[in-house]
Amino acid sequence: MEEKNTAAVGYLPEERPSFIKLLLYAVQQVIVMFPATVTVALVTGFQVSTTIFASGLATLCFILITGRKIPLYYGSSFAYLTAIASMCASEGFEKVDGILPTEAIQYAQFGIIFSGLVSIAAGLLIRFFGKKAVETILPASITGPIAMIIGLTLAGNALSDAVPNVTEATSESTAWVIVSLVTLLSTIIYAKYLKGFLGQLPLLLGVITGCIVAGIFYALGSVNLFREVPAAALEASIWKLGDGSIFAVPAFSLPKVSWTAVVAIMPIAIATIPESTAHMYQLDIYVNDVARKKGKKMKYSLIDMLDRNLIGDGICDMISGAIGGPAGTNYGENISTMAITKVFSVPVLAAASIIAMVISFFTPLIRVIYGIPLAVIGGLEVYLFGAIAAQGIAIMIEKKVDMFSSKNIAVIASIMIIGIGGNYAFGGNIPLFGVQIPCIAGAAIFGILLNLLLSIGERREEKAEGLSE
Repeated sequence: MEEKNTAAVGYLPEERPSFIKLLLYAVQQVIVMFPATVTVALVTGFQVSTTIFASGLATLCFILITGRKIPLYYGSSFAYLTAIASMCASEGFEKVDGILPTEAIQYAQFGIIFSGLVSIAAGLLIRFFGKKAVETILPASITGPIAMIIGLTLAGNALSDAVPNVTEATSESTAWVIVSLVTLLSTIIYAKYLKGFLGQLPLLLGVITGCIVAGIFYALGSVNLFREVPAAALEASIWKLGDGSIFAVPAFSLPKVSWTAVVAIMPIAIATIPESTAHMYQLDIYVNDVARKKGKKMKYSLIDMLDRNLIGDGICDMISGAIGGPAGTNYGENISTMAITKVFSVPVLAAASIIAMVISFFTPLIRVIYGIPLAVIGGLEVYLFGAIAAQGIAIMIEKKVDMFSSKNIAVIASIMIIGIGGNYAFGGNIPLFGVQIPCIAGAAIFGILLNLLLSIGERREEKAEGLSE
């Protein structure tokens, strides 16, 4: 009875649920990862099946690299969208039926592999100079607002998926909004009121509920909200069984040397370092909370593994880039899912990575996952992206950030306005001195520099105050 109660509280990283529970938790993580990862592939023109496989393989490698101790899922990053687009434009590549030519992807792969070196270098820096160096450069007054802008800059994506952009109501737009609301509200209700095992599956149950409502609309013959996989996404498979309708090997490709791609893509990795660091602080807070509620003590500190996390992130970029996947980072959506469900089990994420890889080979499975209505995804995103922003607030509360400090207010204010303002004023990239700077990267770098500048002489002041007392 005691074991059941502690399981209901949640699962710590080293704990493993029973097989059926583990499978359902893993499917939930795949569904949460899928929208953003596939969207990155569709926007950049990378192959969908290859991108899905790369996310699963990189996650599995990340789990092994970090000694099966850090519960994070690796997925495609939006931060690299503009860099890849500018590289393709400079080389004269254009998408055909939504897919980039194989040569363009191969050039991008070369830049993505080099971007992994940036995260590895940051991880090694922490390993040799200690966590204090990171806390000096990336205190909670920076990682907290960065986590917030990651969630808030995605607010537009969530609403545009949840609400169709039409001036007049139609049967399709009405059904769309109803399905979005049902998904959002049912997920919230499940998270709030369901207990025990079912209480740890609110997002999966929310998706199922939304799909059932969408299915009712389809059965009534009023509107079809379910989606089809683009034909071009399957045509580039390196091997198919028959026509590929059942089994198709993802379109793997090897990188080709392109220093243009390195110059365009490699610097973007700087933006993922504070993002990845913020995710570790989020995990540390929520995992320790579950441990306290279970009356257990963590055998290790997640924050003390920040170096492994960044090294793992960099190696995962190299792995993804080596086979034809986009650059990525650990996913805030998956962390939100774990925070909501209290399931931080590493075996669950390992199972999710294997499921993702299996899906990438079987066309019907890709169709099922990809076919989830955008209205359902949108309803889910409203909750998930908001939860990412809320976790940023949790970081600052947990770390007791002094909100009356003029330095902290200046740093937080600058990060928030540059990050959010850059997204809504310029579409995500701030045109500065003729260079397109991703708003999250720009906000992070400005916040880091401003914090270091305002910290000059701080220790002397503290010592002087101590002596005067």
